[in-house]
Amino acid sequence: MTRFSVLDLVPVREGGSLPEAFAAATDLARAAEALGCDRFWVAEHHAMDGIAGGATSVVLAHIGNATSRIRIGSGGIMLPNHTPFQIAEQFGTLDALFPGRIDLGLGRAPGAGPELQRALRKNLHQAAEYFPQDVVELRALLTGDIDLPIHATPGLGAKVELWMLGSSLFGAQLAAKLGLPYAFAAHFAPDHLDAALAVYRRDFQPSEALDRPHVMVAMNVFAAETEAEARLLASSQQQSFVRLRSGTPGKLPPPIAGYTDTLPAPAQAMLAHIGQAAAVGTPAQVRDGIAAFVKRTGADEILLSGATYDAGARIRSIELTIEACETVSAG
Repeated sequence: MTRFSVLDLVPVREGGSLPEAFAAATDLARAAEALGCDRFWVAEHHAMDGIAGGATSVVLAHIGNATSRIRIGSGGIMLPNHTPFQIAEQFGTLDALFPGRIDLGLGRAPGAGPELQRALRKNLHQAAEYFPQDVVELRALLTGDIDLPIHATPGLGAKVELWMLGSSLFGAQLAAKLGLPYAFAAHFAPDHLDAALAVYRRDFQPSEALDRPHVMVAMNVFAAETEAEARLLASSQQQSFVRLRSGTPGKLPPPIAGYTDTLPAPAQAMLAHIGQAAAVGTPAQVRDGIAAFVKRTGADEILLSGATYDAGARIRSIELTIEACETVSAG
């Protein structure tokens, strides 16, 4: 049976506030735990009015206090924005607070313009070139598998589960070489999905952390009682995608009925392209869409993404999805 986890960007809705965004994330995490989801991940983004997960480890501490069993983690931490030592301390602290529950998903993409680079006091594109070495150093700071001249406290000895994130062959190759589980960001960058998973599985080298390949794939999922309602829910995130790609990002907007019909052809094509890693519709339609995606990818886990303007509607969407997909398997 396919395992399900939840990815949340902690969206800030138009007309909403930061406290409301964090409260909604907390409610979503509690619901995911009650539904038996394996993980609740928060993604690191900076200087975006509509995303409140920038201080990822702080958000995870709040989520950890609000839950009791579900694994919590980053999907992901963009390591070029930080030093390995800082992340070892932060996630070592989380492991001490919530032992056996912490995931650390790592990404390479700096995703930053010159203003953010100046704010972070880093040349992020140059830092990205050292990503493989930084991952190895970070793992050593946590596990002690390499004797380093300095120890992170908290950090050393923490039982943090490391994940490699990616949307290209680079992350797949590095995950395979280091023997790490691999999460692919198909929900916004599906281009290299099949090739990346093939490379990861072909080149995987067993490690102390993992003896065989393990894949999680993110997809956008919107389930509702009717197909029309599900498509309406999805339109808020679709608007956000279009605004982001056109250079005008903002807060998560209210849904618009028939939104895609109003778009020019290039924007429709962009959404259709992203839609190859999506399931939108009734519970039965979502179940069939996820089953087809699992058959295509052989994914061990599906990471459910998809922000809705009505926070309660996302919880209901995940409830309907889990209930409908109890029989979905990779076979």
